[in-house]
Amino acid sequence: MTDYAEEQRNELEAIESIYPDSFTVLSEDPTSFTITVTSDAGENGETVETTLKFTYVDKYPDEPPLWEIYSQENLEESDTEDILTLLQQQAEENLGMVMIFTLVTAVQEKLNTIVDVMKNRQEEEKQRKEKEAQEAEKVAFQGTVVTIENFLAWKAKFELEMAELRRKKQKEEEQAGKPKLTGKQLFERDHNLDTSDIQFLEDAGNNVEVDESLFQDIEDLDLDEDDPDFDPIEMGSDED
Repeated sequence: MTDYAEEQRNELEAIESIYPDSFTVLSEDPTSFTITVTSDAGENGETVETTLKFTYVDKYPDEPPLWEIYSQENLEESDTEDILTLLQQQAEENLGMVMIFTLVTAVQEKLNTIVDVMKNRQEEEKQRKEKEAQEAEKVAFQGTVVTIENFLAWKAKFELEMAELRRKKQKEEEQAGKPKLTGKQLFERDHNLDTSDIQFLEDAGNNVEVDESLFQDIEDLDLDEDDPDFDPIEMGSDED
């Protein structure tokens, strides 16, 4: 007949000698204790940790002990679920044998794996950020390639914004009771008006037709410039 109490006492003594700094007895009836398990340090000193609570049942080790995650540090919820699943698998494989050391060792290896995964994620994140920085620098150096499509889109947006600004300004002037500007005031405010005729000639290619029949050849005029009464301005007024 198996002496379960004896096997449990012997294992408890062995566990205490293996984990002197992380083993703590919580109660003796039933026997309950905790063991803190910490991963090896990662490249940047990061670690994960969990404290496992075990409780012996009457027929342990023919029946598995009770366990729970008593506390944890730096573990995600999915990690704790994986650890509980791992404990269940290991317990089923070791029924009939004292198994606390085996369970703790399995969890230790799992924590080391989690740290390795964290390291890989950090490395991937670092590479991703470096790539994004390089792409951003490349775009900033090259600038935006102007195409017909994006130019027309910009032009349409710009014209809408300018129209909206003009509308708001006109509305503000109307609300303020500002009188409408005269033609002279518009001319003085918009200096482009004083070059409009020049621009018109340039657009027309300077090809302005003149009807010469409207002008009389000066040689055909019977003018006596020596005449003291000669007044070209008065002549013009007479013709009118």
